[in-house]
Amino acid sequence: MKSINPTNGKLIREYKEISQQEALRIVESVDFEWGSWKLTSYKSRAQLLLNLAKELRNKKAKYAQLITQEMGKPITESIAEVEKSAWVCEYYAQEGEGMLADEYISSDAKQSFVSFEPLGVVLAVMPWNFPFWQVFRFAAPALMAGNTAVLKHASNVMACANAIEDSFKNAGFPQNAFRNLQISSAKVADIIKHKAIKATTVTGSEYAGSQVAMTSGKEIKKSVLELGGADAFVVLKDADLKKAAQWGVFSRMLNNGQSCIAAKRFIVEKPVAQEYISLLQEELKSWTIGDPQEAETKIGPLARPDLLQDIETQIQDAIEKGGLLHIGGRKINRKGNYFEPTIISNIHPEMKIFREETFGPVFSIFIAEDEDEALAMANNSDFGLGGSIWTQDTAKGIELARKMETGAVFVNGLTKSDPRLPFGGVKKSGFGRELAHYGIKEFVNIKTIWAG
Repeated sequence: MKSINPTNGKLIREYKEISQQEALRIVESVDFEWGSWKLTSYKSRAQLLLNLAKELRNKKAKYAQLITQEMGKPITESIAEVEKSAWVCEYYAQEGEGMLADEYISSDAKQSFVSFEPLGVVLAVMPWNFPFWQVFRFAAPALMAGNTAVLKHASNVMACANAIEDSFKNAGFPQNAFRNLQISSAKVADIIKHKAIKATTVTGSEYAGSQVAMTSGKEIKKSVLELGGADAFVVLKDADLKKAAQWGVFSRMLNNGQSCIAAKRFIVEKPVAQEYISLLQEELKSWTIGDPQEAETKIGPLARPDLLQDIETQIQDAIEKGGLLHIGGRKINRKGNYFEPTIISNIHPEMKIFREETFGPVFSIFIAEDEDEALAMANNSDFGLGGSIWTQDTAKGIELARKMETGAVFVNGLTKSDPRLPFGGVKKSGFGRELAHYGIKEFVNIKTIWAG
């Protein structure tokens, strides 16, 4: 497993994969720890989560540098990611106990209620694009609920994975409450099959999710999947176009365009389409391309060379099939995995870019005759993670949002994850929810207790 700096292609470090036997021993140690951890009080778990948040904030510069070195995220975004990871720890420290309080329900019993009890060891298979946030948004609620956890992180961000494990130990968590498994994807199925694993959670590609879900299903184990997205960014003719362009660029370019909930399909009503495209181009002029370690850089490299190749293939396919290229479309002539911000229109279903998720700085423009066609276009996707609608008529925006087939819709706002709000998708974007009280209840036994 190699950690390679995407800014210059240089090897940072090579990590030796542990054996399957060692991985299973770690799982068993984490399961043994669960026997004690599940008996701890909410108060003590909350204090450890607050310690963890403090650890993240105190060392955010160090952790952010790891993120940027391993996957190319601009340093200001990496710092924000670490801060957000601290926030989710604080959120569940403050709210978790109340979320899991016994829920009393009237019935034919003298007393009947629902008790929320931990399941055991949760296996998380996590991606490289938000190497800290994706882990902490599962781990904070899982551990607050009384579970323990093992992490199989993406192979190209192993320094981040090991740093995360260390952060739990530095915060005072038991040695085996949270462990990183330094293994390849080939070993995951056998880990899932181990009797100690009670549930799985995946953030990643459709393929990765389907493989984990298939094995988990065969083993009759709970799974939560947060997979790819092709989020629609719907701009109606009555929208504040300048604001929609500013936030459209931010949404598409966040993390160098490598976000599941980035705006990927810009669906614009015809009367304002050309003006909106011009505003996008104007806004992009202020986005500086450069070394992601520099504070002024807004656009860094893609995380891996194969991702760059995927984007090039999708763009070339679209152009050959009639796509209209407005700007960009090429690899930038410099060291590293840099790709030009690209705007392309005249998209149709025969193109790869129509059917596939675009994981990079590509603005795909779809022109709709009216809002009904815009909604139909938004729903014409195998994915359903998030989306946004831009209109000055908020009531109309909410009405359309109810009809959009996604896990979340933001009206006049950036699609984002927030510890206070449930997060997840429908269709091939996955199932189950993370965050809010819905997320902490995914990995508990919702037990009915009846007393006559």
